[in-house]
Amino acid sequence: MNKTTSILLRLLIPVGVLILWLYATHFLDISQSILPRISSVKDGFIELVKAGTLQKDISISIVRVLRGYFFSILIGVLLGTLMGMSSSVYKIFHGSLTTIRQIPNIAWIPLIILWFGIKELSKTVIIVMAAFFPIMTNTLNGILSTPQGYIELAQLYNLSKWKTFTKVYLPHALPHMLVGLKLGLGSSWMAVVAAELIASSSGIGYRLSDARSLMRSDVVIVCMIVIGIVGIIMDKLISLVFRFLTPWTKKKADV
Repeated sequence: MNKTTSILLRLLIPVGVLILWLYATHFLDISQSILPRISSVKDGFIELVKAGTLQKDISISIVRVLRGYFFSILIGVLLGTLMGMSSSVYKIFHGSLTTIRQIPNIAWIPLIILWFGIKELSKTVIIVMAAFFPIMTNTLNGILSTPQGYIELAQLYNLSKWKTFTKVYLPHALPHMLVGLKLGLGSSWMAVVAAELIASSSGIGYRLSDARSLMRSDVVIVCMIVIGIVGIIMDKLISLVFRFLTPWTKKKADV
């Protein structure tokens, strides 16, 4: 498949959506409050940018994501590694964590708000819970998939636990861990939007909820588009970092 065909295929759905949107708003009797015209969405975007509202909301949400994501990495990588290297730790945590993971993240939000209020701590906890499981699970899978022969060789040379981790487990588990970190970042972004929708006075999720209550469908669509674009940018940035850390996977990822 040549490059031109690849680009056309990628544009097929977005262009189709735009055509249907133009047709629906110009030739069908649809209220602007339900589905605004593209020009109205553009005007709403310019309005938010000129007022500085959009930039402020995005920055607030991103700071929240990075803070929660940082703690998710610390807890998820540490616990996933300990569970993978120690059967006792695995038996203590695995059953309980598997049970908790079955509960949707959004179901925890009311309880977390009751416990921690509606300030920053509750949003951080929600993000940590959302990102922790993909990071921990992929770290655990990476550690457990390390060939037993490598582990036995490390034991033969009497390597310490730390050296066994850095020399044996980490090189093999790193691709798995990076997948978990990528999934965790996406989960963090979705979690912060959900948290801001329910209980917040700032952030892109709050702006989306506020626009809905004011029947500003143009601003709602602007926020949805911005949420999607920011999510894509974050995904691409972290993918670039991972390609730098694991250059041997670049060719496979580009296929």
